[in-house]
Amino acid sequence: MKENLLAALPEIVLALGAMSMMMLGVFYKATAQGRMSTVARGSSVLIIIALAALSYTVGMKGSFFNNMFVMDGFALFIKAVLIFSAGMVLIMSNHYLEKNSEKIGFEYPILIMLSLCGMLMMVSANSLLSLYMSLELQSLSLYVLAAIRRDDSKASEAGVKYFVLGALASGIMLYGISLIYGFSGTVGLDELKQIISGSTELGNGMIIGLVLLVCGLCFKISAAPFHMWTPDVYEGVPTPVTAYFAIVPKLAVAAFLVRLLFDTFGSFVGQWQDIVIIISILSMSVGAFAGIWQQNIKRLLAYSSIANMGYALVGIAAFNESGVQALLIFMVIYMLSSIVIFAVILNIDVRDSDGEKGLEKIEHLNGFAKNNPITGMLIALVMFSMIGLPFPPFAGFFGKFFIFKSAIESDLYGLAVIGVIASVVAAYYYLRIVKVMYFDELGKNIRVNLDLEAHSKLIILMATLVSLFIFVYPGKFLEYAAYAAHNIF
Repeated sequence: MKENLLAALPEIVLALGAMSMMMLGVFYKATAQGRMSTVARGSSVLIIIALAALSYTVGMKGSFFNNMFVMDGFALFIKAVLIFSAGMVLIMSNHYLEKNSEKIGFEYPILIMLSLCGMLMMVSANSLLSLYMSLELQSLSLYVLAAIRRDDSKASEAGVKYFVLGALASGIMLYGISLIYGFSGTVGLDELKQIISGSTELGNGMIIGLVLLVCGLCFKISAAPFHMWTPDVYEGVPTPVTAYFAIVPKLAVAAFLVRLLFDTFGSFVGQWQDIVIIISILSMSVGAFAGIWQQNIKRLLAYSSIANMGYALVGIAAFNESGVQALLIFMVIYMLSSIVIFAVILNIDVRDSDGEKGLEKIEHLNGFAKNNPITGMLIALVMFSMIGLPFPPFAGFFGKFFIFKSAIESDLYGLAVIGVIASVVAAYYYLRIVKVMYFDELGKNIRVNLDLEAHSKLIILMATLVSLFIFVYPGKFLEYAAYAAHNIF
């Protein structure tokens, strides 16, 4: 029993901490802003404690809770990145939350903690039942986060749309799980692996169940053609929520996809590889071409995330150890770049004929670099990194290089070529942001103000230094990613 509790120590810290912060927010007699600040700071501390608690599980490997929860090097790597990213999002959202404390309740950081708890459980899920429970804990928290601004019709619409489509995806996934259970008699991943390893081929019922399960998971990472909710939700929800959606949940679902397809169904790669390839191609194509016409910066970042999930799926389709390593490298670098972008966006205020609001339209960045040369240069470098150009301090080049390298090693030359073409097309809208910042003039009746607080500067500095470390000295980072990938094989 003690070993079980120690293995799940980060999850326990987050669950108990979220309930404690909820009680504090309910009974703490203060202004809305004071209550929000207190709960947000307390939640940030608890996330840091969860990261520290994770260190206690480093030496714990094996299965726990009746083989429903697994700890290995792969899970440890993913959990560390998830906790770090969630903490960064919470800290850099402070400026926006304090300004909008009357519109966004103190539940925002609590919901982040609950969803993070679900993600950590999903990464260690060793049963389809524990997968579904953890995924629903994450999803329900995200549904509420999407609609947290009850006074905003766009946010309410985004929340309803996300909830309805998310419930549909959960139903599809649950139907897939029921088919797998019906034809195998088990929901445990290890038991399922043993049952199917003795077969020469999967039955039609198992194949359909696996397809439905993968489709449901692809909805959660906004991979095409299950991406319909992403642009509308990203645009409609408050910017801190968009930042969290874009940065954190996708890695958790991608990690479980790796565990499911590589470990459990690895002996039947021919049954699922083509499906992943098709979804990857669609995601890269939709994300690259649809993003060209976007005028709203959050919708643009939504299509960017769709394309990036397509690149990540290339690593899964490759079905080799270097593909898992490439997936981990790519996702970490994508997270670091996204943290810098959203840390800047969250601290920009725009005043036009409609009043003061946050940064929404790309045209609001016109001439931005002329008045903010350092921040403008930083955004430009992030854009170059997301294209995949080998420019320091960001290491986006390494992410795409290893992704396409893993595809070539598996003789998926066509998939690698399509990925490169999609990257070239997507370069248009990344370079467009650089162009408007340096060469366009802002409208006379529009005022753009950048107010980077100390904690936001610290977040940007940390993300930049980590990216620079990966760029200048990639060996240690590649070693960690290789160790995590090796645990799957």
